[in-house]
Amino acid sequence: MSTPIPADARFPAAQSHLLICFSHLRWDFVFQRPQHLMTRMAERMAVVFWEEPVIDGDQPPALEVRHDGDVCIVVPHLPMGLDADASQIALTELLGDFLKDQPPVAVRWYYTPMMLAFSRDVEAQCTVYDCMDELSAFRFAPAELLALESELLRAADLVFTGGYSLYEAKRERHADVRPFPSSVDVAHFARARDATPCPDLPATLGFYGVIDERMDMDLVAQLADARPDWRIEMVGPVVKIDPIDLPRRDNLHYLGPRSYDDLPDTVAGWDVALMPFAINDATRFISPTKTPEYLAAGRPVVSTPIVDVARHYGTMAGVMIASGSRFVAACDEALALARGSDMAWRDEADAVLAASSWDDTAAAMLAAIAEVALPPSRPHYDVLVVGAGFAGSVMAERFASEGDTRVLVIDRRAHIGGNAYDEEDAAGILIHRYGPHIFHTNSAEVFEYLSRFTDWRPYEHRVLAEVRGRQVPVPINRTTLNILFDAGLDSDAEAAAFLAARAQPVGEIRSSEDVVVSAVGDELYRLFFRGYTRKQWGLDPSELDKAVTARVPTRTNTDDRYFTDTFQAMPAEGYTAMFARMLDHPNIDVRLDTDFATAKHMVDFDRLVFTGPIDEYFDHCYGALPYRSLRFEHRSLPVARHQSVAVVNYPDETVPYTRVTEYKHLTGQIAPVTSVTYEFPTAEGDPYYPIPRPENQALFKRYEALALAEPDVLFVGRLATYRYYNMDQVVGQALATYRKFKARKDPAPLATAAE
Repeated sequence: MSTPIPADARFPAAQSHLLICFSHLRWDFVFQRPQHLMTRMAERMAVVFWEEPVIDGDQPPALEVRHDGDVCIVVPHLPMGLDADASQIALTELLGDFLKDQPPVAVRWYYTPMMLAFSRDVEAQCTVYDCMDELSAFRFAPAELLALESELLRAADLVFTGGYSLYEAKRERHADVRPFPSSVDVAHFARARDATPCPDLPATLGFYGVIDERMDMDLVAQLADARPDWRIEMVGPVVKIDPIDLPRRDNLHYLGPRSYDDLPDTVAGWDVALMPFAINDATRFISPTKTPEYLAAGRPVVSTPIVDVARHYGTMAGVMIASGSRFVAACDEALALARGSDMAWRDEADAVLAASSWDDTAAAMLAAIAEVALPPSRPHYDVLVVGAGFAGSVMAERFASEGDTRVLVIDRRAHIGGNAYDEEDAAGILIHRYGPHIFHTNSAEVFEYLSRFTDWRPYEHRVLAEVRGRQVPVPINRTTLNILFDAGLDSDAEAAAFLAARAQPVGEIRSSEDVVVSAVGDELYRLFFRGYTRKQWGLDPSELDKAVTARVPTRTNTDDRYFTDTFQAMPAEGYTAMFARMLDHPNIDVRLDTDFATAKHMVDFDRLVFTGPIDEYFDHCYGALPYRSLRFEHRSLPVARHQSVAVVNYPDETVPYTRVTEYKHLTGQIAPVTSVTYEFPTAEGDPYYPIPRPENQALFKRYEALALAEPDVLFVGRLATYRYYNMDQVVGQALATYRKFKARKDPAPLATAAE
């Protein structure tokens, strides 16, 4: 029997790796673990999601094929009346015909052992059993499931489990079992935090997920009876339970399924999130994805004592574990927490969630697959450099040219240059994708080193601040004071006296606020510093370490240059061209769109240079280090000039952005149009700035101690050392790090010392 395959089922020939996922869960049922992982796997290879057959009609066996983004969903249709053997024969032939015109199968991925019956002969480089549930304990489980699972465990190269309880149950049955507990897309669910519980309205408590035999519906009814003024919402499909058997109360509402996109809006209407699971064989090994999702949405959680929930979240202030009569009391406590003013429990949850992203889980799984699927002979490099920004590029160039070693540079982004990356936009203006990068330094060594890779365009940076409806120079100088206060200051001495008269010493200097107020007084502090700092750091200056403002940026003269460094210039052809020359060496290979979790299993290397976040390197084992991020809005404007200087700051808190940059001032380009960037600080996104608070530095010191125990790893750059560096300081640190490494490895200095 040969069945025509729809034309859109074939992948482009360029996609040379195919992952076929056999799932008992339908793609459009509930968006959970399989959908999260396969969506991410589809960014790296062709992905086929093969569903259970649909039994309908009397037509010959056929395939329904459709696409959701990059994932190809295949649904077999079988006629009614086929017995088990005939069904397996039909499915085997459908699968064989489908795979004829596909790329070779790199990965067979199973969520159910039942599909091994018709796919056991499919050849693949790696077979994965992603065991997310103990299916044999579910109601109506097929009798042959356990036997097929034993066969799958023998065939699998890797076994992943959806939680630690499942890991403990399977680890004695396979040589390579790895736990991957439920992860979360934090940014998606954090949208619910825009809605805060209102203490004047009746409480709303809710659950979303599949409503089946795993639910303790008697407990839900008891909660509804005990608190008749509360609204209880049960959101999701009802499966394997007759809806007639569900308890009914005036305050208990069954709202049906919601899409994954709609879940944050659903949770936004709740005060407290519920997990009223029954304690039975079906829930013994579950690790519900909704636990981290509820926390990411900013809602406290009340759960029955599911083992993996209690184990991983039970000590957190935002998670209450209770059963029986205690469940109602726990809901009271959670409601008080949700409507209280102390949000410290959210900070605790966020620290845990930072190490629980689906992106990281998918990357780690791919790395595990690479260990199995790649041939034993792998490329060898003397040095692997993680990150193609300033720190990584300098280290790579030094090792390659002076050290004459073979270097691989990787970066998870699609370009070199890190945050200094620049490119021409649609208007032909050279812009900085990640905000303005102005080069300045007092180090002749740094300037001379970079001059090997670029010519320079002379440029002295000037910045204005929008204050009281006027644009005035910053740093604050005599011109600034005369414009704002009509001070009529004619000399440096008069300006110094004016500032001294406004200074308000505060005694012991503890914070950035103290530094500024002590030097220039409260009015200038509020005009220039407080609002800008609150926006930039998401904190009041009184909460920030005094090192943030080592010196107050004020002058008594009329020098309006932002920097006074000896060397001030911009790369004549831009930063990206400079980085390209730095990395253009026969000893250097560059791989982009590649993260460390994957690369470390794809190549062999003797030494590592790591420029990424140090807490990420150590898998956030002590919790996530806090960073501030940035969001950029790039705009092209139909005017030759938008503002009189390259950057205008906006310290007023009512203005959502901190500064606007016009790039033609930096590049010297002449054009009838211009391009600008609006810069918005944010708590979410790529890490840009380490947040300078004592508790954060203390956390970093714990990671630094781990780093010191890694002799073959060099941690270089802003993220790897959790310090704010200017570009020239990063270059200087990288050069110094290489010199120290060379001295450590070079026997000549040791011989000299011995003499």
